[in-house]
Amino acid sequence: MGQSSGDHNDYSSTFSDCNSDRSGEFPTTSSQGRRLLLACAADNCDDLIRQLVSDLDSCSIDEQKQAAMEIRLLAKNKPENRLKIAGAGAIKPLISLISSSDAQLQENGVTAILNLSLCDENKELIASSGAIKPLVRALKTGTSTAKENAACALLRLSQIEENKIVIGMAGAIPLLVNLLGYGSFRGKKDASTTLYSLCSVKENKIRAIQAGIMKPLVELMADFGSNMVDKAAYVLSQLVSLPEGRTSLVEEDGIPVLVEILEDGSQRQKEIAVAILLQICEDSLAYRNMVAREGAIPPLVALSQSSANRSKQKAEALIDLLRQPRSGNVAARTSDVSV
Repeated sequence: MGQSSGDHNDYSSTFSDCNSDRSGEFPTTSSQGRRLLLACAADNCDDLIRQLVSDLDSCSIDEQKQAAMEIRLLAKNKPENRLKIAGAGAIKPLISLISSSDAQLQENGVTAILNLSLCDENKELIASSGAIKPLVRALKTGTSTAKENAACALLRLSQIEENKIVIGMAGAIPLLVNLLGYGSFRGKKDASTTLYSLCSVKENKIRAIQAGIMKPLVELMADFGSNMVDKAAYVLSQLVSLPEGRTSLVEEDGIPVLVEILEDGSQRQKEIAVAILLQICEDSLAYRNMVAREGAIPPLVALSQSSANRSKQKAEALIDLLRQPRSGNVAARTSDVSV
């Protein structure tokens, strides 16, 4: 996944990995529950897996629900089961369940697919079996858990580069932007992680900007109590590589927020903010003036004196830009001025 600021270690420590569902809150007092616990503990549950995959095609919704739930948990709790379940032919019937009008059946189908996608060997098979469009529909129509787990499943599938465009074309971006703005804390984290991955592709950056992503990003960066400042800033760093992204950031009053991060954010947040501001200011005299008027130079000087080499160089480069004459031969630079 592309990073436009920070290195891979920054990315890894900033985003949740969207691992398996956080469920496990299923009853264990029933005979089915006891069977499942025994199967999870056993070394060989191949017979149970084959029976559960067969039950996915049952005419009974209750049997389908039970089978999908048990597959969901078997795939969650034992990594070696993920290949076994896929090999037993579970993926296509699970994908069919994602389109179910029954909310619980859909949620179990989505989450089982997510848990199977944690095995890298399954990702290509899941995508080629037609999972992307149903997962996108679940992002729109599912329970809150189904939406969050659909976002995570799409993240896993987006780790195959060619799937990023397919996911964007399927309509995922506006739904992820909506989850980023209005979801639970977990939903916001999962949406930001998936958007960061998808927005390494130019077409998806444009879709995200057109979907109004800048407003929730700026709001999350402005709220230091959101625990989303870093994540939102990393997504933003992908978008300001485009002129449309820089324009949208300014229109949403993002520059004062970035300067506030320079003043009061953590060291890493300051490093992300200076990288974004440098990208904004490099080709626009108007944006330099705006950043300077917000009082960015004093915190940049402090950053340049206290930071590691990478951030120090960026802070110094931005200080040099901001200290250049703010008027003068403006006519010669009209192509640089875009607000």
